[in-house]
Amino acid sequence: MKLAEALAERAEAARRVEQLRARIVSSARYQEGETPAEAADQLLAEADEVLAALETLIRRINRTNAATDMGHDGTLTDALARRDTLRLRHSVITAAADAAAGTGERGYGRQLRSELMMLPALPVADLRAQADTLAREIREIDVRIQRTNWEADLLD
Repeated sequence: MKLAEALAERAEAARRVEQLRARIVSSARYQEGETPAEAADQLLAEADEVLAALETLIRRINRTNAATDMGHDGTLTDALARRDTLRLRHSVITAAADAAAGTGERGYGRQLRSELMMLPALPVADLRAQADTLAREIREIDVRIQRTNWEADLLD
């Protein structure tokens, strides 16, 4: 099985657990004289099976990520950490540029000459350029990660 397939299975198992959780909660209590819509104990047992399989799958994915070499990006785990921090850095830079530009503020600045002007404390154009560079880096590393996901075999 390829790593990408395991990742899809992991996502499906997580969705399944969430669905089971919702069904368990809605079936955990019922009114006297009525029958519950579903047997909550059976749903709990099913959720336990899915969670056990999910844990095994996550362990194998993590093991594979740590062992898969991506060349200059390091291991797949290293590349994932880099991508996550690039995304956070992009978010911070974009928020800073938006705030300095006054994005989201009401009005168009001064209404009267007697009002004080709001001035940017940061270079908006430079921040936007940084954000564009970061976005490109994110796309590039994401492509390399996706390629690796489809090439790497899942470890036991």
